[in-house]
Amino acid sequence: MIRTEQFGRGLVLSASVFVFGLFASPAKAQTAEEFQAIVNKVHAKYLPLQEGANADYIPILTETPSDLFGVVIVTREGKVYSAGDVDYRFSIQSVSKPFTAALVMSQQGTEAVREKIGVEPTGLPFNSKMALELYDARSVNPLVNAGAIAAVSLVQAKSEEERWNLVLQNISDFAGEPLTVLEKVYDSEYTTAFGNRAIANLLYGYDRLFSDPEEALRVYTRQCSIGVNARDLGMMGATLANLGVNPVTGKRVMPARDVPELLAIMATAGFYDESGDWMYDAGLPAKTGVGGGIVAVVPRKFAIATFSARLNPAGNSVRGLRAIRDIAGELGVGVYGPNPE
Repeated sequence: MIRTEQFGRGLVLSASVFVFGLFASPAKAQTAEEFQAIVNKVHAKYLPLQEGANADYIPILTETPSDLFGVVIVTREGKVYSAGDVDYRFSIQSVSKPFTAALVMSQQGTEAVREKIGVEPTGLPFNSKMALELYDARSVNPLVNAGAIAAVSLVQAKSEEERWNLVLQNISDFAGEPLTVLEKVYDSEYTTAFGNRAIANLLYGYDRLFSDPEEALRVYTRQCSIGVNARDLGMMGATLANLGVNPVTGKRVMPARDVPELLAIMATAGFYDESGDWMYDAGLPAKTGVGGGIVAVVPRKFAIATFSARLNPAGNSVRGLRAIRDIAGELGVGVYGPNPE
């Protein structure tokens, strides 16, 4: 039975929740002991793994200690289960992208994202300039660099300062605590942002950017330079699992009716150009970043977040993706049904 919620587009939300429930595993609710045991297990299993390398196209990211590894589960009630280096602060990078897309949705509705950015995966690297020429939408989706720069430009603001403050406050609200920029990361990233500057100017030339290009680039780069830890990412994901309400602060950060659309984008484009492999293996909407963070969402239940700086060639944390895949498989929480462990 599909129940209509008491807000606009409620029938759509209820139907989406029904579909998630239809395909989700009927497994029993996990206990605190089970959550902590599996977090400990995957942390111990992948801590010795040495595969991958730090991102180096942003020079300062090579300085992140590559042996650090943290795993955290945060429930929609705000309970935290963690192991390893979950308090180390690193730059959020692309994990910020869905949360700014959420801000645009909150201000202008989900159709603004579809019409002014796009929602299709590119099948190309996240920083591809070729995608702007191949696709009529140009920016394609808000989880690649072009779409994320466009999303920043869509934030409704009267000045660059106001635009930045709205972006920072929104991400802080998802995390449930004030966040700040890692200024050394920003300086390193902005002074080497030749590719992203080209993307911003191309978008502007195609009328797919909605502010001054350099302003959008600066705000986008500051967004990517926000310092977070794995606990923060877990809380951000748990806010999505809790239909847009932060589990600890109780603040509604985005409308519940918009969460299914955001999770859909994360499912199709959150793992860069290996998003299909990710959904095949883990079955969870997620977002990764070249700073080493990943957050995955189990709708209406909990979030899983990891941090490890060693990346595979697609730009995804090697330890992190394997840890989350194992947790999803063992708990049977893939949104389409239990994936193999």
